[in-house]
Amino acid sequence: MPPRIDWKGLGASLDERGYATIPSLIDPVECRALVAIYDDESRFRSRVVMQRHRFGQGEYKYLRYPLPDPVAALREALYPGLADIANRWGGQFPPTHEAYLALCHAEGQTRPTPLILKYGPGDYNCLHQDLYGDLVFPLQLTVLLTDDFTGGEFMLVEQRPRSQSMGQVVKLAQGEAVVFPVHHRPVAGTRGTYRVTMRHGVSRVHSGRRFTLGIIFHDAA
Repeated sequence: MPPRIDWKGLGASLDERGYATIPSLIDPVECRALVAIYDDESRFRSRVVMQRHRFGQGEYKYLRYPLPDPVAALREALYPGLADIANRWGGQFPPTHEAYLALCHAEGQTRPTPLILKYGPGDYNCLHQDLYGDLVFPLQLTVLLTDDFTGGEFMLVEQRPRSQSMGQVVKLAQGEAVVFPVHHRPVAGTRGTYRVTMRHGVSRVHSGRRFTLGIIFHDAA
């Protein structure tokens, strides 16, 4: 089970900074177990080599159903609190992840989206958004599974209307998660609330191996 989460504080951080962190979301033993399954092709539905698509350098694999127990449990346990924030931002999301997945599947979005990403020296991930169909849950998270590397910082870039882009770097400890918008987030301005565009990526790894778990709450078409 995930640690006790201060949902009010997490929501306030997302409102103010565009991201929030959850320390010790996964313990070191579970982190190592998730890294260990990366070479078991039976646990994954597809593999993407980033260079082939000009996504960056490195690779990632999408998990298949049934998801590993820790991943399925996190997806289910975190969704209600994140749905409350998403609905405060103007969404209309059901209270349970099971109900939300039923909506995705009814629209033909049936492929699971949680993934494990692997980076080595020189690898990086270009700025992007994880959109896989018409139904998009507006928040996602990344969990750092290893800490024996240098470089490889998680990056967020925010584009406000008629403004220069603003970048932020989020440093994570092993097992710590960063929660961030998939596509947009609302920002309060002097003339009311407006929407800003968000993208995320990973800077170049200098040494070691960087593994992360990505948890996305909508399924893919």
